Amino acid sequence: MSMEGWQLKRLDEIGGIYSGSTPSTAKSSFWSGGVIWVTPNDLSQLNTPYLSTSGKKITLEGLKSCSSHLLPSGSIILSSRAPIGYIAISKVEFCTNQGCKSFKLKEQYNSEFVYYNLNFNVNKIKTIGEGTTFAEISKTALGKVEMFFLENKKEQEKIAEVLSTIDRAIAQTEAIIAKQQRIKTGLMQDLLTKGIDENGNIRSEATHEFKDSAIGRIPVEWEVENFIDACERVSVGIATSTTKYFQSEGVPLLRNQNILSGVFDLNELLYISLDFDVINKSKRLKTGDLVTMRTGYPGRTAVTTSFMDGWQTFTTLISTPKKQKYRPDFLSVLMNSFVCRKQILTLQGGGAQQNLNVGWLIKMKVFKPSIAEQTGILSVLNDIDKAIDCNSKQLQKLHHQKTGLMQDLLTGKVRVTNLLNQKAAAN
Repeated sequence: MSMEGWQLKRLDEIGGIYSGSTPSTAKSSFWSGGVIWVTPNDLSQLNTPYLSTSGKKITLEGLKSCSSHLLPSGSIILSSRAPIGYIAISKVEFCTNQGCKSFKLKEQYNSEFVYYNLNFNVNKIKTIGEGTTFAEISKTALGKVEMFFLENKKEQEKIAEVLSTIDRAIAQTEAIIAKQQRIKTGLMQDLLTKGIDENGNIRSEATHEFKDSAIGRIPVEWEVENFIDACERVSVGIATSTTKYFQSEGVPLLRNQNILSGVFDLNELLYISLDFDVINKSKRLKTGDLVTMRTGYPGRTAVTTSFMDGWQTFTTLISTPKKQKYRPDFLSVLMNSFVCRKQILTLQGGGAQQNLNVGWLIKMKVFKPSIAEQTGILSVLNDIDKAIDCNSKQLQKLHHQKTGLMQDLLTGKVRVTNLLNQKAAAN
């Protein structure tokens, strides 16, 4: 690793450090002006390195009344309390409240490079935060923090260019995922109120017949029934204390925290003894059972696979759909959707601890398209889920790449001098 061209610098050596302040809130003439006034909350809401506005603005009179400073575009803002560590580059003139510290950089430092370097070393800054009520770092303490900085500004700029390129790819991928999730939400609304016809098209009241039902307007082809009529059984998993039966291996025991929307989180599984399992053999799970969360997020449901045959659950709800009427995965989609969520919120018990009981669940209304239509609806949803999953994996890959690049480029392990030489030769 070559650190040639890097120097250990105190943060007060890379530019001036400025504290912020708050004008009196009692004077309306200090507020709702044109001066950007940045708080840690503003920094926490950014999804790019750049800040261009603030939630609240002050007047020039308000700025003059307090000890905040008007700083130029290109300055770096760091939240110095509540919490420490949000960082941004301002694209506009600004000042801050007392929860931020700002760097007015010297000419030889590139703003983007400093931004990435501070982010890479942010834990070093956080560890020196002081305060009894909440962590806070003073201007003096921040100035004494030491980090390695490149002296060659061209090399700083090239490193910033590489890292900002992958940041843009991350932002673009996040935007694609967000758009796909919005599309899925819209599709869910249509598919679970209108369904799809024999040609695979979403029905419309302009071209198809609909009818009123206990859960709103639905296609005439659909039937509505109570949840109890959709299932062969609706019961509760093991409800007695299991602590003394826990062991390091045995029969897996699902709990409410293992249930996500449509899938299981199999981390932190517990196991019970074979003897205790036999005592509760009537509660064993079968392939295609719905397991529903009772507390925390009542109604959240996932479907068991053949891999989970014979497993047990602790205080969850267990439902076995009538296979001739419902696909288990379709009924799970319904349970996790707005169709059933609204009913569950109405049916469940009150009090501080939300708790969904069998007595309420069996009264819930569900609609029944044909098995063929259920399959078609699931196919549409599965296609969008696959696209979201593909982009989510790409996003995870980009984050790993960024972490590796920061480790290489901001420690001197990998130099960008070859890239600079190529650019110079091209010019």
